[in-house]
Amino acid sequence: MKVLIVLTSHSNLGNTGEKTGFWIEEFAAPYYVLADAGAELTIASPRGGQPPVDPKSESSDAQTPATEKFYSDNVLIDKVAHTIKLSEVNQADYDAVFYPGGHGPLWDLATDTISITLIEDFYKSNKPVAFVCHAPAALIKVKAPNGDPLVKGKEVTCFSDTEEEAIKLTEAVPFLLEDELKKMGALYSKGDNWSSYVKKDGLLITGQNPASSEAVARLLLTAINEKK
Repeated sequence: MKVLIVLTSHSNLGNTGEKTGFWIEEFAAPYYVLADAGAELTIASPRGGQPPVDPKSESSDAQTPATEKFYSDNVLIDKVAHTIKLSEVNQADYDAVFYPGGHGPLWDLATDTISITLIEDFYKSNKPVAFVCHAPAALIKVKAPNGDPLVKGKEVTCFSDTEEEAIKLTEAVPFLLEDELKKMGALYSKGDNWSSYVKKDGLLITGQNPASSEAVARLLLTAINEKK
């Protein structure tokens, strides 16, 4: 079982002067769920090399057992520091793809043509695609085989408008992801702020927020095993 993990390469939080990147829990929790299940994991990003970490995901109140494990895992830290370039990825080499969030994907993965084509190829090849929190931004320009937006008519979730409001970033982001998915015809739903909430619609798996990360990974494992 081989799974590709795609991290953002974007580090600036709009015009706020603050930094963003990927959210550690949303990477670490799924990574260990998948690794413990025997998955061979490859980490990629648009630019390759060290992807930026959202500094807020390093704060004390954002820590979980998975993040603590990550901080003491020098092998994985080194692996993250040397992500391969997305342009070097071949979809045929993997059984599924997983996108962790953080605000970074709103800027780069939302419009990255290589990422867009990659997701379309996974989907057309009948392979599961999974996203958590802000990572469904990578779906904004992805098309289904019939030319419609991939999310049209599908049950999805993502970081909600109410959660974005709670952290006072509605003006900083390039778009509100919940609103954008609804505009594209997605059947959007959400749970309570900061609670685990996931949706699976066929090959498409989405999670609402950091707390949903592990559940998304477990759904992804189930989807991969269903394909065997």
